[in-house]
Amino acid sequence: MPKNIVLTLTGKDKIGLVDQITNVVVKRGGNVESSRMARLGGEFAMLMLIRVADHEFANLDTDFASCRSEGYQVTLLETEDDTKKYAGWLPYEIEVNGADHEGIIQKIAHHLASQGINIENMDTSSAPAPMSGTPLFMMKGVILVPPNLNFHTWSDALEEIGDQLNVTVDVDVVK
Repeated sequence: MPKNIVLTLTGKDKIGLVDQITNVVVKRGGNVESSRMARLGGEFAMLMLIRVADHEFANLDTDFASCRSEGYQVTLLETEDDTKKYAGWLPYEIEVNGADHEGIIQKIAHHLASQGINIENMDTSSAPAPMSGTPLFMMKGVILVPPNLNFHTWSDALEEIGDQLNVTVDVDVVK
């Protein structure tokens, strides 16, 4: 019986790291179902959902010992499919843009959590504005909203929070 495993790896960025990790997965007959990877500062972060035969799980952990000895943090976490948990929930794209400052992510995330809204994925970045060089904040993500929530109630409150933070918040149905 195959297992779904969330693999995380963090550590110094180096050329060939993705090849090294995926080679271990393939060697054990596994498959990368989905992944996210990014270089953040000088560090590399990898998040993968892999599927591997039950009897290969312990071998995978052993195989990643060499990565750990190189200073990488590697975790393997068995997980279950939770699509039924969010059946009927409504997906929305959320985008936030404005001058960067502390607390934007936290205040947006707090509002979403207080409404029972789940963050499915989120990417954030900051870059200098073309003319002034002022740091600009950008956030894009997908949220899952319980079907019993009134769209205008939670989205209008989110827009108010955006006004308080001096950022624009746009919410659209996932197409």
